[in-house]
Amino acid sequence: MIELTNLTKQFGDKTAVQSLNMQVQPGEVMGLIGQNGAGKTTTFRMILDFIQPTEGTVRWNEEPIDSQKRQKLGFLPEERGLYQKETVENQVLYFAELHGMKRVDARIALQDWMKRLNVVGKMSDKVQSLSKGNAQKIQLIATVIFQPDFLILDEPFSGLDPVNTELMMEEILNLKAQGAMIIFSSHNMAGVEKLSDQITMLRHGETVLQGRPSEIRNQFGRTNIYLEAPVSDEALLAIPGVEKLEQQGAGRHLQLRDEQAGRQVFEVATADGYIPVFAQEPPTLDAIFREEVAAGERQ
Repeated sequence: MIELTNLTKQFGDKTAVQSLNMQVQPGEVMGLIGQNGAGKTTTFRMILDFIQPTEGTVRWNEEPIDSQKRQKLGFLPEERGLYQKETVENQVLYFAELHGMKRVDARIALQDWMKRLNVVGKMSDKVQSLSKGNAQKIQLIATVIFQPDFLILDEPFSGLDPVNTELMMEEILNLKAQGAMIIFSSHNMAGVEKLSDQITMLRHGETVLQGRPSEIRNQFGRTNIYLEAPVSDEALLAIPGVEKLEQQGAGRHLQLRDEQAGRQVFEVATADGYIPVFAQEPPTLDAIFREEVAAGERQ
C-alpha cells in the first residue's frame, strides 16, 4: 500500500501542498486532479523523493521508498524525457535494464508492447522520426515494460487522439488488473472517471474533494436532467427550481437548483403521455471540476 500522511510542501511563504492524506492499495487507481498549479506535480516529486516534504511522510507498505523499492516504481513525467537522437530499442532497453530487467527479455517485451499500442514505427527508428503520439506511446512503454508495482503517470493522455487515448486507458486498466498501484493526473475528466477507483482534487494545494467518483458526484445531488419531450422551453423554465436550460443534441439539458424539482419536470414533460428520454443524474465530474475551480477563483 502507498500511504501519504499529512504531506505538506512550502516554498518560502507559499504552500504548494497542504496536509495531503491519501492511500492507494494494490490493484487500485487514484486520480489526482486540479487546475494547473494546484499541487499535483509537487505531490509526485515528493513521492519520488525529488524534493523533500516540509512535513508529513510517504510510505510504501509502512516503510520509506528506498532504492530497492524504486526498482519497481514507474514514472511517466508530464515533460517527456526521451532522447530524440537515440533509437527506440536502445533507450527503452536501457531504461528496462536500469530497473533490473534482462536485455533479451526487454527486447521481446518491447516488440509485444509496440504491437499492443499500435506504434507506427520500428524498434530501430530514432525517436525524432516518430509522431508526437507514437513517441508518447514509447515513453509509456519505457515506464511499464519492467512491470512496476507502483506507477505514477503525469498527464498520460496529453496530445493523444480519442482512439489512442482509449488504447492507453485499456493498458492502464490491464496494469491495474495485474495488481499495480497507480496514481495519475489528467485534465480528461471522462478518463479520470473511467479509470479511477478513488479521486483526490487539489485546489491551491488543499484537498477539496476525495472519494469514489460516484460518491463525489452524489454529494452534489441529482441536479441535472437530460430530456427529450414535446414540451416548450418556456414551460420548463417556468417550473420552480429549474435554473438553466440548454440544447443538447436531440434534447435539452436542464440544471436544477434542487433535485426535488425533477418530479415536476417529469410531470410537465409527460402530461401528454410517452416521452423518449428522461434522465436525472448528478452533475458530471467535469462540471464539478469546473465549479470547484471557479469557486477557488472567486475566493
